[in-house]
Amino acid sequence: MKSLVYQTNGLTVYNSNGEITYRVENYDKSSNEVHIMDLHGNILFTIRKKKIWLFGSWYVYRECGTFSSTEEVKPFLRIKRSSIRDGDWEVRDETNEVFWILRFDPKFSFQIININGDIIAQVKPKQSSNGITLGEDVLTLEVKPRVDHSLVVTLVTVYGLIKGVV
Repeated sequence: MKSLVYQTNGLTVYNSNGEITYRVENYDKSSNEVHIMDLHGNILFTIRKKKIWLFGSWYVYRECGTFSSTEEVKPFLRIKRSSIRDGDWEVRDETNEVFWILRFDPKFSFQIININGDIIAQVKPKQSSNGITLGEDVLTLEVKPRVDHSLVVTLVTVYGLIKGVV
């Protein structure tokens, strides 16, 4: 959960070979917009927070060029608080398919499940081979086969924004 750029907020995602695959730079923590980038800095997704009454929703847009905040662009994903279980989040994609972000404890542990209840990804604190936690900001992300990794990284980023750690 550390930025590659000194003294900014964000996260860096490494693959199992230790190579950087995604990065998120949040230069202004009070900003309502964050970008998911590939290794080369190409923007893949833009996350925007929308304040609705007392609660917020998060909209994710596929990056397809620059657009202004006045343009009406349909979001790829909408993330909002779950009405079923406190602390969980409902995710709907552009085809209205539903996913859930289910938290486990106050720390940064959660699962992303599909509408059938199948776990598609799981995030938990990374531990060394002898069981020592490597730090609150070092996480392990397990993603099931045939799941879009950039989508999962985007959902992890939104959850980090919700928790105020990105």
